[in-house]
Amino acid sequence: METISQDHSKLDSDTIADSIMPLVETDPSIKVKSIIAEVQSRFNYTISYRKAWLAKQKSIAKVFGGWEDSYQALPWWLSVMVQKIPGSVVQIETRLLYNANEEAQGTLLVAVAQDGNQNIVPMAFALVEGRQLMRALLYQKSVNACCQKRRCGHIDSNFLRAFKVPHLQKLVVNIGYSRMVEEYNINYKRLEERGEAYARWCDAIGLRHWVLAFDEGHRWGHMTTNLVECINSVLKGARNLPVLALVRATYYRLNELFTRKSAETHKRKRAGFTYSIFAQKRIEANMQQTGNIVVHRFDRRNEVFEVRDMANGKVSVVDLARWTCDCGHFQVERLPCRHVIACCANQCLDWQLYVHDVYKMTEIRKVYRFEFTPLRDPETWPAYEGPTLVANPALRRMSKGRPKLTRYLNEMDSCDMRGPRVCRLCGAQGHSRSRCPQRAGPSGGGE
Repeated sequence: METISQDHSKLDSDTIADSIMPLVETDPSIKVKSIIAEVQSRFNYTISYRKAWLAKQKSIAKVFGGWEDSYQALPWWLSVMVQKIPGSVVQIETRLLYNANEEAQGTLLVAVAQDGNQNIVPMAFALVEGRQLMRALLYQKSVNACCQKRRCGHIDSNFLRAFKVPHLQKLVVNIGYSRMVEEYNINYKRLEERGEAYARWCDAIGLRHWVLAFDEGHRWGHMTTNLVECINSVLKGARNLPVLALVRATYYRLNELFTRKSAETHKRKRAGFTYSIFAQKRIEANMQQTGNIVVHRFDRRNEVFEVRDMANGKVSVVDLARWTCDCGHFQVERLPCRHVIACCANQCLDWQLYVHDVYKMTEIRKVYRFEFTPLRDPETWPAYEGPTLVANPALRRMSKGRPKLTRYLNEMDSCDMRGPRVCRLCGAQGHSRSRCPQRAGPSGGGE
């Protein structure tokens, strides 16, 4: 029969799991609602959410193997990847015996960066146990230094946790975003006037770790952890799969990303664009703001200038030899600010000399020049003769019940920091719409 009746008892989760196996293999992170829609389209029958969820879990197990089988197959898959892609690096660390009384939690670590167009580029991945996280970061000096420089993303959150003064959060953020020493001094003094304890707390962090004016250009103007959050959203549907499925999904998604970005950069290069879209827009905006700037040259080598913005009367010093401007934008972003462009126009200099190479299309293309290789059918792979991995049972999540939350929380997740609950029906505080006394029906508390 092309369709089945709504009361058909044979359309169980096992039958659905067999029918959606091609979908799960193509996209292991397929949403449950998509499975419901697929069953409705194929069988003209609407299944429950739970039946669709069970069917997905069974289909994943059939396609990618069980939890233990996935760990055993992982070294073979990684060894093939290294053979197919010379230059790729894989390192597996194991222990001979696990302590059954020792709690552990698997954690996916991702190192990310940005290209000259501010596109997110994953750099490296690691699956570690929770207790090994600090040791891994301390072992990798470069990663540890990067984490220190980028810890500013949660400074304002930690400040709220320490003092519970939300009205000062914006001031702390402004201190971190200060691009000039003078700007930092003004904001810092304002915070110190509201309490010396607040200022001492900021002093303990270290200026170069969170203030743009003192970070020596390491952050290129970025002050948040949104880069990692974006990668988390991409891998959200796949990170709960068996370990081999997670690694495969990461591999194929990286291939899709590099293939697409490589085509985009090649197309923009052929169109005659010299710089990235981000750099081009920023430069054009700065050019439009040079009309009311007066330039005074202070040396015969055309390197040091004093500029005055007639709109606000502010005076800034530009040093082209040192790539600095008192506004702070030039040294932070490595792009000519409006003051630099005004100086170049005044002395007939080429402003393009002061655009960092990272923003040039020739350099952006190099980011995506790497090409992934199809791994072909496993039946064509050479036999694996290495060690067998046995999964640590303490890392496995419970198959029943609500999944345990693995996200690291801070005070922004606290109900106290979010404010009291407000009913969307009556506007009163202290209850939700489902428990509103004014809601009609048996669940409401009204007459």
